[in-house]
Amino acid sequence: MEREQAIRQLEAGWARERFDGIERPYSASEVVRLRGSFPIEHTLAARGAARLWELLSAEGHVKALGALTGNQAVQMVKAGLRAIYLSGWQVAGDANLGETTYPDQSLYPANSVPSVVRRINNALLRADQIQWAEDGGDIDWLVPIVADAEAGFGGVLNAFELMKSMIGAGASGVHFEDQLAAEKKCGHLGGKVLVPTRQFVRTLVAARLAADVCGTPTVLIARTDALSASLLTSDIDPLDRPFVTGARTNEGFHVVRDGLEAAIARSLAYAPYADVLWFETSAPDLDQARTFAEAIHARFPGKILAYNCSPSFNWRRNLDDSSIASFQDELARSGYRFQFITLAGFHALNASMFELAQGYASEGMPAYVDLQDREFALAEHGYTAARHQHEVGASYFDLVATTISGGESSTLALVGSTESDQFVAAREVA
Repeated sequence: MEREQAIRQLEAGWARERFDGIERPYSASEVVRLRGSFPIEHTLAARGAARLWELLSAEGHVKALGALTGNQAVQMVKAGLRAIYLSGWQVAGDANLGETTYPDQSLYPANSVPSVVRRINNALLRADQIQWAEDGGDIDWLVPIVADAEAGFGGVLNAFELMKSMIGAGASGVHFEDQLAAEKKCGHLGGKVLVPTRQFVRTLVAARLAADVCGTPTVLIARTDALSASLLTSDIDPLDRPFVTGARTNEGFHVVRDGLEAAIARSLAYAPYADVLWFETSAPDLDQARTFAEAIHARFPGKILAYNCSPSFNWRRNLDDSSIASFQDELARSGYRFQFITLAGFHALNASMFELAQGYASEGMPAYVDLQDREFALAEHGYTAARHQHEVGASYFDLVATTISGGESSTLALVGSTESDQFVAAREVA
């Protein structure tokens, strides 16, 4: 009876407006059979997915920056962003479990992105605990995280398991791209190899099945790199044949005609299986974005789109100041509801540290004091990390110690600390 009830509940969930137009080539009975008898609730993933969908379905657009660390994510939320993007490029570059620096070519361990998702969620949970313990505000810290699953790190079973790992870590949305996992490249690198369209549809089905098995409405994003990928593993799929040139490479790959037409054709095929569509672009081109959106919406009205406002673009070389300022609003008018800067964390971290190090090398302490002065000035806008001990939870664990000792602890960390003596006054002056 429990199994039948679970099937009925699942079918009712699929019938909700949230999944209008989404095709599942499997039954609720098959999903329940794969769940096991002991259901595990994925609270962060389920709550975040519901919130992300709510944001994407509202007017306007959702802006997100790529976070490299938990602390960066905390600052993003404190500054007012309502979602976090987690880039595989950044994980490859400086946050992977291989503990080394990689280019964006799927060289790092496949569980690295779920690990960073968990790390970011833990940082946001700590910020929430500090705020709640001190009754110090009303920030909703647990914002949705959209995470990069790259090309799935293998076949459909790998995609299934990776999606489950993302959900277990608390990801709200996950994107997959239609490249060959074994040859995966950053969308702004050369040498990209596509898999057949229908093969990638199976990747999307695997990811959706994983979310259904986990019982979460995870937002599934399908990305195509067909705009600038000129290689294909096989010409077996009739959907790909209009773009096959007949040429072959030394590795046996088929040379295909890339471009916007190919990106549109593939995205139309992915639309019934994904919640959001993303075509990776080579430049910030509004005409191109509008053409793509019009083609998608002619077949799938209202389909939500995503756009990478990439740091790989030289923005001032491509657009004037006025166009840059209005760019995201113009995108939103065409249905691009999720707009993000993938490598914001990487560039912010490196530029700010280089600037500080250069000043410190030449000037000494005045360079660091200039940074501290900027921190104090930001206090009036809500910045609190100048009080670094408090920022990471020293006050929270003082409360833990006080509770354990019945209020008689003599080893509280912030009592008599330099931070409590010097930085509260500095904050009040600021």
